[in-house]
Amino acid sequence: MSATVIVLVMVVVVMSAITNVEAKKLPFYPYPFSRVCHGNGPCKGMILTCPSECPSFKLPNVNGKACFFNCHEKCEACCRKTKADCESTGAACNDPRFIGGDGIMFYFHGKSNQNFALVSDRNIQINAHFIGRRPEGRSRDFTWIKELGILFHSHTFTISANNVTTWTSDADHLLLVHDGTPVELNEGYTSSWSSSDGLVHIDRTSRVNSITLTLPGVVEIMATVVPVTEEDDRIHKYQIRSSDSFAHLEVQFRFEGLSEDVEGVLGQTYRSEYRSPVKRGVPMPVMGGEDKYRTVSVLSSECGKCIFESVGFGKTLPGTTATLDCSGKSSNGYGVVCRR
Repeated sequence: MSATVIVLVMVVVVMSAITNVEAKKLPFYPYPFSRVCHGNGPCKGMILTCPSECPSFKLPNVNGKACFFNCHEKCEACCRKTKADCESTGAACNDPRFIGGDGIMFYFHGKSNQNFALVSDRNIQINAHFIGRRPEGRSRDFTWIKELGILFHSHTFTISANNVTTWTSDADHLLLVHDGTPVELNEGYTSSWSSSDGLVHIDRTSRVNSITLTLPGVVEIMATVVPVTEEDDRIHKYQIRSSDSFAHLEVQFRFEGLSEDVEGVLGQTYRSEYRSPVKRGVPMPVMGGEDKYRTVSVLSSECGKCIFESVGFGKTLPGTTATLDCSGKSSNGYGVVCRR
């Protein structure tokens, strides 16, 4: 065997060994994903690529972080957790506590067994169905978000918490329905589902009860089903009956390209000229507007201020502000629905 052949064989063996070692070190999703930013924001047309630390939109493990594209202001791809952060921009839950697009916290109580438009824009509407309880001597209902109804193009999608008498954290209490048909989503944090037209994508973010729903170029919604805990009941004196755990949703939103005409309990707070009317410096600043944003059902686009159409148009917001985790030291930057 010639010296040249021997050298070539040795090179092949060494390269093979290196490749095998590196392959073992590769994350769960080995190739970084890329995306072109759409809309009319500052990042329009830019191609963003996921960092090597989180090369995929999917979680590498249940405690890991996934890739997130910020096409709104920083024009970069970052790593972040995929559970709702109840203290970030845009929020509501547990006797609903919101954090608006302007960063201001407020409560919107609504009423039990009624529906309200959280967001109404030309190309999307997101309603919430409230459940609640009014203990004796109270002047209003304690309320929680039981279901989200999403309207886009000619489609509908609902995310809801099943009725649960006794809460069990190892059982799945999520109910997903697309255009009237239940969505079958296997348990497990790597499970996913997409509509046949590609307009809706869902990923589980834990084995059960947590998902991220994405309407590409429109909104990303992180949702988790949770109960009213005994501790919550004790602190807030909800007087929850033992026959109902009041399972409800914690959700967090990230919007793309909202128009300057956007409406809704939460949506209005994303307008650039919006000024919050809630009283500052009080323990429970309350937002009104029940009559303006009440809908007849969770999938109705009609309310006093609703503007949803099947085709979007209008002046687009330059972007929504959020705190992103590009260092791996913090969580995420989303609009939220959270517990008090």
